[in-house]
Amino acid sequence: MSLAERVETATELLNTTIVDHPRAVVVVFLLVTGVFVGGLGSVQMSAGGLDAFTDGLPEQQAEDQVAENFEGSFQTDSQDTTQLIRTDSNVLTKEALVRDTRLLERVSERDDLRMESANGPAPVIAQHLNPSATTPAEYRRTLEGATQSEIRQAVRALEDNPRLTGSLSNDFNPTSVSASASITTVSHDFPASFDGLTAVQTDVQSIADDGPGDVRAFGSGTTESEIRQSMTDSLGIVMPVVILLLLFFLVVAYRDPIDVLLGLVTLVMTIIWTFGFLGYARIPFSQQMISVPVLLLAVGVDFGIHIINRYREETERGYAAVEAMREANSQLIVAFVIVTVTAVFGFGANVISTLSPIRNLGIASAVGILFTFLLFGVFLPSAKLVSDDLRTYLGVPEFNSTPIASEDSALGRVLAFPAQVSQHAPVVIVLGLLLSGGVMGAYGSGVGTSFENEDFLPPEDIPAYLTELPESLSPGEYTVTSTINLLDDKFGSSQGDTVTVYVEGNLKQDHALEALAAPNDNPPEALAVGAGGRAEAQSIITVIQSHADENEEFAALVARNDQNDNGIPDQNLEKIYDELFASAAGDRAEQYLTEDYRSAQIEYRTDADASQTEVTAGGSEIADRLRFEATATGSVVVLAAVMDRIFQSAIQGLAMAVGLTAVFLVLIYGILERKPLLGVVNIFPILVAIAFLLGTMRYMDITLNALTATILSISVGVGIAYSVHTTHRFIDEYDAKTGAHEAMMTTLTGTGGALFGSMLTTALGTGALALAITPILGNFGVLIGLSVTYSFLAAVIALPPAVLLWERIRQWDVDLVARLRPAVR
Repeated sequence: MSLAERVETATELLNTTIVDHPRAVVVVFLLVTGVFVGGLGSVQMSAGGLDAFTDGLPEQQAEDQVAENFEGSFQTDSQDTTQLIRTDSNVLTKEALVRDTRLLERVSERDDLRMESANGPAPVIAQHLNPSATTPAEYRRTLEGATQSEIRQAVRALEDNPRLTGSLSNDFNPTSVSASASITTVSHDFPASFDGLTAVQTDVQSIADDGPGDVRAFGSGTTESEIRQSMTDSLGIVMPVVILLLLFFLVVAYRDPIDVLLGLVTLVMTIIWTFGFLGYARIPFSQQMISVPVLLLAVGVDFGIHIINRYREETERGYAAVEAMREANSQLIVAFVIVTVTAVFGFGANVISTLSPIRNLGIASAVGILFTFLLFGVFLPSAKLVSDDLRTYLGVPEFNSTPIASEDSALGRVLAFPAQVSQHAPVVIVLGLLLSGGVMGAYGSGVGTSFENEDFLPPEDIPAYLTELPESLSPGEYTVTSTINLLDDKFGSSQGDTVTVYVEGNLKQDHALEALAAPNDNPPEALAVGAGGRAEAQSIITVIQSHADENEEFAALVARNDQNDNGIPDQNLEKIYDELFASAAGDRAEQYLTEDYRSAQIEYRTDADASQTEVTAGGSEIADRLRFEATATGSVVVLAAVMDRIFQSAIQGLAMAVGLTAVFLVLIYGILERKPLLGVVNIFPILVAIAFLLGTMRYMDITLNALTATILSISVGVGIAYSVHTTHRFIDEYDAKTGAHEAMMTTLTGTGGALFGSMLTTALGTGALALAITPILGNFGVLIGLSVTYSFLAAVIALPPAVLLWERIRQWDVDLVARLRPAVR
């Protein structure tokens, strides 16, 4: 038995099961649904923010090592800290500092908040005035007992201390002893398995709210809490809109309440199966996953419209219910299988991504499409037959059972117009489409990439149309974005970014410090910001030189061990380190060198005009020049690494989706219909659609980010359905007596109506994501709506001339063979 015969036998067996045993099919699917209901309770919510994308990156691991090994001024990304951000006319007055200590005192009195220590202006100034002060209460008593003049003198004495300056806003003025904002970092003593940081930081904010002044509690817990809340709010806003739109289109397409009910039940089952799978597979539901149920609902309605519409076409031809469904299924099952497989290729192509959130999205959407096929391709036809039997038994009338479009309808004539025009000059039209698609693709190749915190966070100002929603749908209040903007405004640097190089090795070797300084004389352009084009670096070397300027005895030690008189010691480094760590500069030394002298960090200031790519490349070049194991890191480098992987995911996913889809279509049409070239014809419209989508993205200034990077491969998965359904119907209509033009006219007036209906439901249903609170989901909703629209237009505009050209090429081959045959004889 040939492969084609096996496929035909399998489809006939499936069709027979659906048509001859519909009640059994319905019962089995309902039981399976019950099994998946059990997985719903195990679905885990994940904020899916920046951390989810940086996990496992070498650059992020290096940054984590820097945060763990070296003392910084404050660590905003630490999982065990809460930042208390105070804004005032002057946060360095005695009154403001005492208020800070009272707040710390109230936090420390709560055992459940597990406060371990605090660092900020109040603790640092209090410890300078009274070195024995170690608790918030002692800080408060010290500051209360000090005069304003003593506090001012202490601040001026500490003006070079990074523990103080790093916690004050960039308008800090040591002369007037003033600053408009400060950060006090509270460190918590949490056990390794502790997962209650959000609750802790919420309680700290409540304590701060009870006191005077503007104080914001900020940290990873509050950020994750608001991301989770925005996910819940987005689902609460988007899903009702999607359901209402789909319900409207189901009513328009089916025009029968029982059929509408069947469609809704099948949609609900699709969501239950998918979310149940997520629960059992322990795949977390993140922000990116919000797009999955929307996509599945839209694709499910597409399948449902096709099966019900084709069934109605067959009943209008005079078939009884069972035979009409048998005929409809025999025509659609293969098309559904082709659409499902190609959709799995498109959605599942994201599985190859090195970024776990994108990979999880690929898994969930690919499995969800398989479930959609089973439910709408097997369950819905069976349920339709059962409901029609019950309708006949109960005497319930049919409300409207006509197809969406016909040859005589206005919609049918509009959809058939491209096929009518294409018969006159298919070659010219195909070349024109190739040219226009190539131009749009070339323009779209310049689309940018981005990856920033703001993509995941709710905007500072919620759009007015969302605030006017009923209270049950209205989003909550969000502060995290305004807090981040405050941090950027008050604590950001105007002198460009910094790149950190994390160094590992035996730094007691004589050549170690010379090796650390060697790249500074001729740095990459992005780092050449110092005098004479040198790098401006902060490291253990600068601490040594600074302390040597302050201490004659230490300066003499350095000089004795500096063989080339360049200010950098090159022997007896262990003794120099020991003296440095034991001195007053020990705190500064700990910021750049670990106590075992085996790890160091070097901070390079970068050119403010340098691009992120140039900064990252410069940091990597410096790291490669060092004679130790070194890794460039820092926020700029980490974000650039993620953006690079996002772009790679987009291109690799698109290439994989198109490649697998093309190979599959060529094979399936070659095996089933002996028309392999039709597989290539099927790909043509979707390539045109993607080219126009890329051009639109660049025109609308929408970048490839953590979610939109998946749009290219997803466009293949969603959009190929329109070409496949059109081509499959064309094959059914095409034979020796019916030419390609007539077959395409019949296809577009019949299947074209179902395609138009499914396009509207899919485009508007997925486009409803534009209402989501976070920008990343809003942009994705706009793009998927455009993708579906372009794919439909390409299927009815680009496919007809391509099919007519295929027929001409095929006829040329037949004529050539006929002319060559007598000559061979």
